[in-house]
Amino acid sequence: MAMVDVTVYGAGAFGLSVAYACISRGAKVRVIDPFGVAAGSSGGIVGALAPHVPENWNDKKAFQFDSLAMAEAFWAQIAEVSGQDPGYLRSGRLQPMADEKAVELAQQRAVTAADLWEGKFDWQIVDADGYGDWAPQSASGKLIHDNLTARVHPRKATHALAAAIIAKGGEITDAGAPEGKVVYATGWKGLVELSEQNGKSVGAGIKGQSALLKFDAIQKPQLFADSLHIVPHIDGTVAIGSTTEREFDDPSSTDAQLEDVIARAIEAFPVLAAAEVVERWAGVRPRAKSRAPMLGEHPFQAGAYIANGGFKIGFGMAPKVGLVMADLLLDSVDAIPDGFKPDASF
Repeated sequence: MAMVDVTVYGAGAFGLSVAYACISRGAKVRVIDPFGVAAGSSGGIVGALAPHVPENWNDKKAFQFDSLAMAEAFWAQIAEVSGQDPGYLRSGRLQPMADEKAVELAQQRAVTAADLWEGKFDWQIVDADGYGDWAPQSASGKLIHDNLTARVHPRKATHALAAAIIAKGGEITDAGAPEGKVVYATGWKGLVELSEQNGKSVGAGIKGQSALLKFDAIQKPQLFADSLHIVPHIDGTVAIGSTTEREFDDPSSTDAQLEDVIARAIEAFPVLAAAEVVERWAGVRPRAKSRAPMLGEHPFQAGAYIANGGFKIGFGMAPKVGLVMADLLLDSVDAIPDGFKPDASF
């Protein structure tokens, strides 16, 4: 391959989105990951692309909204270029409400959503009876329904991104020398390494456990109940997740905590009670100290950059992360919110 303009370390959602944005602008791109595509948390099973609550607006929520709004066109393009289905669907989301106080709050948020979501998407109060068996248990008899929430199949989406990069002439390899601008999208282990270089923590890995059930609900909205995401996928499965574990011994093992997650999901959503569990998954997601993605110039390595810290919203943020990082790398245009820059965690 000819000289490379951009080298990306890390073949997860952030790294590949940056690589795709750069190669789409004509840059020569190499992605290096010794573990392969989707080896880390981007190889998980949940894939909920869900917005923050439409209130107390800030740069993080605005950035995520922009990314979610552009996601449908982004993933359609990835599917076309790669010839692979990433499992994207703007399926919407249902959330139960416990009482009239919760309903009143949701109604207030419907008003703010109309403004903050720029009239493009709705946050509505609906009757639970209208969704039959496909509705979480709701003591109020009401549900929140938003039509901004979407989903991807994480593994399929990550591999589709990789295939799109290759289709455009990019290189994805397990080893190689860095050339050109260098981007570190190395997940939770990258945050640990940065913390060691810094002498104090700038982020860490948070383990999550999730399960995949055999249940065909391909066109149904996803659910959010008891702090759990319940996400139908294109392959006739439903994902349930996840735990949030700050301390762990084995990054990839599942245990009784996941069984509790499954039990809580079935209690909130009884239609899943007879569904077979076909996979139990565990992995570690990168969370920066700022709790926002960490994007921008590397503090310890001249000419290098960081794209990390996606945590639970990495796939939702990925389309816009790719764009702003390509702006910075190729055009020296810095459109990254201050709260996303490495300094916010350092």
